[in-house]
Amino acid sequence: MLLEMNVKQRTIKNEVEISGVGLHTGKIVSMTIKPAPENHWFKFRRVDLEGQPEILVDADNVTDTSRGTTISQNGASVSTIEHLMASLIGLQIDNVLIDIDGPEIPILDGSSAIFVKLLEEAGFEEQDADRDYYEISNNIHYAEPDRKVEILGMPMDGYRLTCMIDFNSPVLGSQHAAITSIEDFKAEIASSRTFCFLHELEMLVDHGLIKGGDLSNAIVIVDKETSPEELQKLAHLFHKETVAVAKEGILNNNQLRHQNEPARHKLLDMVGDLALVGRPLKGHIMAARPGHAANVAFAKKIKEQIKKDKTRKKIKVYDPNMPALYDTVEIMKILPHRQPMLMVDKILELTETYVVGLKNVTMNEDLFMGHFPGAPLFPGVLQVEAMAQTGGILVLKTVPDPENWLTLFLKIENARFKAQVTPGDSVIFRCDLMEPIRRGIAKMKGVAMVGEKIVCEAELMAQIVRVNNN
Repeated sequence: MLLEMNVKQRTIKNEVEISGVGLHTGKIVSMTIKPAPENHWFKFRRVDLEGQPEILVDADNVTDTSRGTTISQNGASVSTIEHLMASLIGLQIDNVLIDIDGPEIPILDGSSAIFVKLLEEAGFEEQDADRDYYEISNNIHYAEPDRKVEILGMPMDGYRLTCMIDFNSPVLGSQHAAITSIEDFKAEIASSRTFCFLHELEMLVDHGLIKGGDLSNAIVIVDKETSPEELQKLAHLFHKETVAVAKEGILNNNQLRHQNEPARHKLLDMVGDLALVGRPLKGHIMAARPGHAANVAFAKKIKEQIKKDKTRKKIKVYDPNMPALYDTVEIMKILPHRQPMLMVDKILELTETYVVGLKNVTMNEDLFMGHFPGAPLFPGVLQVEAMAQTGGILVLKTVPDPENWLTLFLKIENARFKAQVTPGDSVIFRCDLMEPIRRGIAKMKGVAMVGEKIVCEAELMAQIVRVNNN
């Protein structure tokens, strides 16, 4: 059996320089796409602003989705990022730094094709680190029922996207687009241009937007009766001698590159917006009537799932019968607690950054005489106490004479109880330092597990204080 080789991250070999007009601002902007180190992902740097602030391409930094995707961080923003992001994902580039001297990415021809061409000319360079895919392991669903928007991510080894649009328009109608692999992006999707309806175009013009629009970077779908005077007005506005309505129901200044070019462009936007997850994806994404707001909301749902998966992956499942690093007698040499308040029976692992303890919950403990005697449950407050004592071992082992110190807890935050603990359960407590111990103060993330199931978690802050100077 052949083992699949890990795919390596890659950046570009040479810098890429691009200048053009921003679609909405109408301002000339210059941009330099530069190679970046491993695990850098995509960042913009506003070189025209004091301090040259950087903006990470991340769903948490999205501040506007009304006319494209805008991200903001460190007092700076960059808008209309989706076509450039799509080209980076479509070419499977992992790390670049983008220097830009204005607030908006050049619109170019309204697609990703020019970005793809220039990035390919720059060449690619493989890096040492493995590509950090997020593999969708369970269905992730997002819906806006009032707008009939729905996006579903499903497990798949690869990256496949399917998109359906339906604007309830007799001209555009319902369209579908799909790619079975991200390798198909360049040939099937990259050249598809942005589009808008004529009534939207007129509204944008009336509001002083699309200052960079010149009818060469968008498909205009004519969705209403249009007089010769209106067409002449548009021609004058965009410096054309004449414009007319072609048989396909679009302004005749452009010819369609694909019969379903609008649907393909919506898929292009999806690829670009899902770069906001911050990692390359593996999965099948199916979308009905997506837009930037829905794409960003779906990217945030994926990020939420990544956080949940990280928590689960970080928790190692321990065998309660594994040999003890410290037994009860040795624990009592460190902790001042005694029965019935000693809540830790064994320490299984101890390093400089985390500790693992165990409590066997038995029916013969005194507390069950008074705590739900007809349906015995190990109290949540005592679960946190056991977790705190486990963390106390970690903190007290930083001093040479732990018997002369006490662990005092200053704060308990984000405590959650997720499952019942009953007599017969062996509860594993793991406490990880969230930051280095300073001045005897430790902040820890604690998790309690019975088997593979998390039963309790909390963030704890503790301080050790000397109580015996002898």
